[in-house]
Amino acid sequence: MMCFEYVSFHVFKISTSSRESKLSNFKVTHYPAMSSLDLAVIPLFMLMGSLAAAGGLATDVYDMAGALFGHRRGGLATTTIVASAGFGAICGSGVATTATFGRVAMPEMLSRNYRPSLASGAIAAGGTLGIIVPPSAMMILYAVLTEQSVLELFSAAIIPAMLAVVFYAVAVQVTVWRDPEAAPKSEKLSLPARLAAIGRAWGVILLAVVVLGGIYSGIFTVNEAAAIGVVIAFFFALMRKRLDRTTFLRVMAEASGSTAMIYLMVFGATIFSYFVSVTGGAQFIVSLISESSISPVAVIFGILLLYMFLGAFFDEVAAMVITLPFVIPVIQGFGYDLVWWGIINVVVIGIGMITPPIGINVMLLNSMYRDIRITTIYRGIVPFLLADLVRLVVLVLFPPLTLWLPSVLG
Repeated sequence: MMCFEYVSFHVFKISTSSRESKLSNFKVTHYPAMSSLDLAVIPLFMLMGSLAAAGGLATDVYDMAGALFGHRRGGLATTTIVASAGFGAICGSGVATTATFGRVAMPEMLSRNYRPSLASGAIAAGGTLGIIVPPSAMMILYAVLTEQSVLELFSAAIIPAMLAVVFYAVAVQVTVWRDPEAAPKSEKLSLPARLAAIGRAWGVILLAVVVLGGIYSGIFTVNEAAAIGVVIAFFFALMRKRLDRTTFLRVMAEASGSTAMIYLMVFGATIFSYFVSVTGGAQFIVSLISESSISPVAVIFGILLLYMFLGAFFDEVAAMVITLPFVIPVIQGFGYDLVWWGIINVVVIGIGMITPPIGINVMLLNSMYRDIRITTIYRGIVPFLLADLVRLVVLVLFPPLTLWLPSVLG
């Protein structure tokens, strides 16, 4: 009896000591992520995007794309796609891109007698380019949470982003081929007018060249490029006399609110990840999958379906941070590259943003234009959603499309 009590006492003591050790680790487990310099880039890119929108750069990039593609049948829808990609290069947010072109592109397309379904579908789908075209806040967040290189993720995203623009443009052409009345032809601008529209977009071109060119050439670090981008966007808005006191405070409030939300989610994600690790939840899932006869590709597609479901209901940041603690061990267990998975992750979450029955981009457009029924928007989404699914399958089955550029630039 005495022996039993002695053993019980020491087991309890060891267990208590272990719990105290884990709780002690818990106190500092979120510190590395929250103090990461990579994470500090997010508020800078958020601020740059807000200043660029306030300075009218979204309108400039839309006019430039319209001068190049607007005269073709479906040209304004293609213009919206291209302009969304261009604005995504200085914004980094899918929802912000959708809201911006909901204001800029929708009235223009409706005034040219575009079907509301095609107009809204192009805007909602184009908005997803805001998180796949670098620099992307989602990629930075993924890099911080998985300890990957931000620059590698930005490089890996270039080809998938180009594929997205091409596939969306094809979706527009297929739509107008099936229904020519969905997008009447527009008058072709004269060469001087086209050159003038391109010239007015010099601010967007300058900002994109300085930020992205500086990053990829190695002249700036990502943090330095983001800071310089904020300064350029600020002076551009100031020179255009679009930055009064009210606008400046609104821009700062938008950037601060978005940043606070992301930091709060990162804080919660690191705590959640720690408890998942301590309880062995991730290891249990990995062992369960490895002991089953399910092929890795089938598991990957199963995870992608889960992300599309989550993306339809959750904000893109929330969909990522609540799943990474479970998903990353599975991806690593199969031997897949985490940079490749980061791009796939961002792509599939973007698809979730336009996936029924919710789709945050669809809800946003519906709230902005109450006279356009939500079923109309979903009908317009279908061609772009099919293009997205084809692109996703291509990227999953052919990882070199994603990893080739980082290997060359590295």
